This record gives sequence, C-alpha cells and structure tokens, in this order.
Amino acid sequence: LLALCGAAAAVPSLADRVIWAVNCGGEAHTDAHGIQYKKDPLEGKLGKASDYGMRLPILRSSPEDQILYQTERYNEDSFSYEVPIREEGEYVVVLKFAEVYFAQSQQKVFDVKLNSHFVVKDLDIFDKVGHSTAHDEIVPFSIVKGKLSVNGEVSTFNGKLTVEFVKGYYDNPKVCGLYVMKGTVEDVPKLQPHPGLEKKEEEEEEEEEEYEEGGEGKKTPAAKHRVQSGPRTPNPYAADNSSLMFPILVSFGVFIPTLFCLCRL
Repeated sequence: LLALCGAAAAVPSLADRVIWAVNCGGEAHTDAHGIQYKKDPLEGKLGKASDYGMRLPILRSSPEDQILYQTERYNEDSFSYEVPIREEGEYVVVLKFAEVYFAQSQQKVFDVKLNSHFVVKDLDIFDKVGHSTAHDEIVPFSIVKGKLSVNGEVSTFNGKLTVEFVKGYYDNPKVCGLYVMKGTVEDVPKLQPHPGLEKKEEEEEEEEEEYEEGGEGKKTPAAKHRVQSGPRTPNPYAADNSSLMFPILVSFGVFIPTLFCLCRL
C-alpha cells in the first residue's frame, strides 16, 4: 500500500509538467488546472497587445480562464516566441485562440511553425469555431538525440523551440496564449463542448451515411428512406404500340377504294 501511495505521489501533476506558459498580450495568470502563465515577454518589444476581447464572454472557456482568450498579441508581420527545452522526451504545445473582432471567415488566416516545420496551415479561427469562442490547436512533438520530430518531419534541435506565427494573405497573425508541456495529446485538458460544432459534426456524419460503397470501391448515393413495397408499377408508355396503328390502317382501307372510284370516273 505504501509503495502504491509513493508511486502515485511520484506522478507529476499537469501544472508540474508544463515547462513554459505565457498569457499573450496580457498579465500573469494561474488557470483552473494550476498552470502558471507568465506575463507576455514580448511586451514593448514586438507586435501589439490587445485586450479588445475583454468586452466579450468567451464560449467554451471557464469563467476564471476567459482572460487567456480575451487578450492577444498580433503583428503586421510574422512573429515568434522562443521556448527553452533542456530535456529530451515527448512534448505537446497548446496554442490558444479566439476570434473577437472579425465576424466572418477569410478575414484572418495564417500559419504556425515549430522551428522550420509547418504544424498549422491556413488557420481561420472564425471558420473553425465562430466568433468569441475558444479554440485550441494541440501539436505533439518529440526531442530525441538532438533531433526535433513533428508531423513526421525531423530537424536538428539546438535547445530552443521557436513557435512562429506566419503572416498569410488575410490580415495579421495572432495568438492569445500558449504553453508547452511534457506528455502526450491525451494529457491536455479539453475545452468545454461546443453545441454548434457537435451539431455540424453530426450533420457531416449523416451526410457520410448517405453514401454507400459501390462497385470497385466507388461511393454511390444511398436512399435516405428505403421503403419495401410490391413490384414496380409498369410504365404505361411502354405498352405495345400496335393499338396506335389501327386507326391508320382503317384510314388507308377507306382511302384506297375511294381513290380507285375517282380514277374510273
């Protein structure tokens, strides 16, 4: 029993596994899980801080942690944060976003890179979750024998993880908060359910069910409502056309004798 208690006590908490966290564009904050976010180190150095989202409630986030999505840092060009990592192992970077300004998609679209690797492409926050709604991008990576591995790509690791927000064609890149922790994706706390997203996923599943496998692996539309009934009703226009010829034959039969009599006159 003592051994089991000792083993349980040896397991680090979520907060203890977080090696670096920042509340972008805002002040230091300790969240509901005990993660300690520090004040934005880029303050006064790069980009612009904004608390425009403070006037809005943020869906999917607990009330005490909405501050993590209500402040942000953006820049008119690409910008980045550097995270020192001294130990090898499995890691996860969690990127926090919320669209609090634009009210439609394709207004703010950008990419995210870890060192030289693109890990998020064409991120459109509004398109993902809508307005004033929390959205987390969770990216697992590993550092083994001086190599960074992410999304099947490998590069040399020099002790610093650069999290870069890359400017795209639509507006400026931004981020509300981020943290790096030792562990796997399964260890990351999930946001609260999003009714709109769940409904959208259900509709997508229903659309997929409306297709069935056809010959040679091809998908063909499947009937939404299959009703078993008797034999199909015959096509009335597919009947024998001989009945239509009868009036014509009668007309020829009358016309020919009449023509013969007229010729004799």
